[in-house]
Amino acid sequence: MSSDLWNFSLDLYARPGVEQSCLALQEAGASVCLLLCGLWLEQRGVACDEQRLQQLQRLAEPWDKQVVQPLRTLRTQWKADAVQDPDLTHLREQVKKLELEAERCLLERLEAVAADWPEGQQNDSARWLQGLAASAEPANHDALHQLRVAVSST
Repeated sequence: MSSDLWNFSLDLYARPGVEQSCLALQEAGASVCLLLCGLWLEQRGVACDEQRLQQLQRLAEPWDKQVVQPLRTLRTQWKADAVQDPDLTHLREQVKKLELEAERCLLERLEAVAADWPEGQQNDSARWLQGLAASAEPANHDALHQLRVAVSST
């Protein structure tokens, strides 16, 4: 897998079952960018602790709420009407690209925060995922498991 967080995320997202798991976790209230970051940190052997979890969450939450979620909301609101309106379809695709770029910016920010954290210390994806998926509904253990499986098959 790729060493930078963005390309790691793209590689992982392309694996079977990962997209559906991410969407289910997103629907349940989890930040997919945070989960992908946690998996990336686990892959690099970065130890998980409460301070690091909070640092990632403090960085991600405002960006997600103020930038990513409004774009996602607009894109989903336009979905039904865009089927009948080619101009709206075009605009919706632009919003989709902007949403993806906003997620990329967030992943780059998360990577920058974690850049100096020592690697090769532990491999505990359960700890990273449990801490970063805390806001998601507990019924999504299958989706979290699917992400762990996808990472472990690298």
